[in-house]
Order: sequence, then C-alpha cells, then structure tokens
Amino acid sequence: MKNLMLKVGTFFFKYRNQAFPLIIVALFVAAPPTVSIFGSTELERWKDVVALVVIVSGLVLRATVIGYAYIKRGGLNKRVYAKDLVTEGMFGVCRNPLYVGNMLVYSGLFLFHGNPLVVVVGCLVFAFIYQSIIYAEEEFLADKFGQGYRDYCRNVPRWGLKLSAFASSTEGMAFNWKRVIAKDYSTMSSTLIAVVATEFYRLAADSITEQEISYAVVLGAILVAVLAFTGLTSSLKKLGVFDDMTTAH
Repeated sequence: MKNLMLKVGTFFFKYRNQAFPLIIVALFVAAPPTVSIFGSTELERWKDVVALVVIVSGLVLRATVIGYAYIKRGGLNKRVYAKDLVTEGMFGVCRNPLYVGNMLVYSGLFLFHGNPLVVVVGCLVFAFIYQSIIYAEEEFLADKFGQGYRDYCRNVPRWGLKLSAFASSTEGMAFNWKRVIAKDYSTMSSTLIAVVATEFYRLAADSITEQEISYAVVLGAILVAVLAFTGLTSSLKKLGVFDDMTTAH
C-alpha cells in the first residue's frame, strides 16, 4: 500500500497545481451546494460559519508558517527536493504545517459547499493525496539527511501541532508580513474566489428574491476586489517590489 502511495505522492507533487483545481471543480459540479440542513436555513448558516472559521484557520496557519520560515514546496524541477532541513519556525511545531493549513482550507471549502458527498469524498481524497505526498517527501528527506531527520521526526509530529514548541522554534525570528503577501496571495485569492463562486452557485440553485439580488451584487463587488488585489500583487511581484522579502528567513 505504501509503495502505491509513494507513486501517488510523486505524481501529485508534480501535478498538484493542475490536478487539485480540477478535482474541486469536478466535486462541486457533481452536486449542488446545500441551501438548508434538514430543512433549516438557520442550521445552514451556522454550518457556513463553522466552515469559514476552518478556512480562515487554515489561511492563518499558512501565513504563520510563511511569515517565520518559508521553504519552497515546489521542489526542484517539480520533483521532491530540499537543500536544507528546515526545523525552525512552524516547522518546529509540525513537520508539515503548510499541508495541515491546506487540509483545513480544503476541508472548510467542502463543508461550506455542504453536500455530504462533496464533504466526505473531498476530505478523504485530499487526505489520501497529502499523506501520499508526505510519504514521498519523507523518503527523500530520510535518505538525504539521515539521522538528523530521524531525530527531527521523533520530536515533531507529522500532522499534529506541538504548540508548546512554538516559542522556542520562533525565538529570535521576526514575522514577515510582506513575504506572506508575496508568497501566499494566490492561495488567499483562490480561496476567496471559491467561497464566492459557491455562494453564486447556491443562489443560482435557489429561487432568486430581491434580497438575494442585492446579495449577489455584494458578492460581485467582493469578486472584483479580490481579482483587483490579485492582479495588483502579481504586478508588484513581477516588478521586484517583494524581492527582498522572499528569502527563507
């Protein structure tokens, strides 16, 4: 089973940027989002609040990771690679904090959609893929860094957050907000777009009232603002505005 997961992990490490959006779109198209739970719109609203809290938690975790000690997760030529073993910052709290953040974001998006099929299948598929990617990375890191990596694995959990280690892991480090924006603006933008698109989908699946038309206008304004932010940040990045803020420490 692990050999199969290693192959799956290697594949998705290389093609995840293309595959993940396709999987999400396929799941969301397969079933419309819920507009009520057991006939209750109040329960639906509370479910959406919980989903948004989970999403924000994932984005905050990602921001914390990148703000303290960013490492390039794209590898080398889209293959698993690491020049150094990074153990400080949030990597002293969790071995895969970015992936934990990603799972929170994806799980929150699936919950926000609300259809049981999307929630269950989406969470299981992405958990399997990320565990497979982690296996592929662990094999590489163990081979390259040997005992140092094995000691690191004994002290730091794979998926959990050892919050008691946060203070010592970030001691002497300064949080870099500009690096967070430069490195993670696309994740923040795509997440917001997914939430707004789901709300548009939900409105289209239900009868449109005058109040919902006003809500749709607000959603449209949010979408325009997100796209403007994304375009501006991308342009500034190409101009080199963030160049001095994107180093590892």
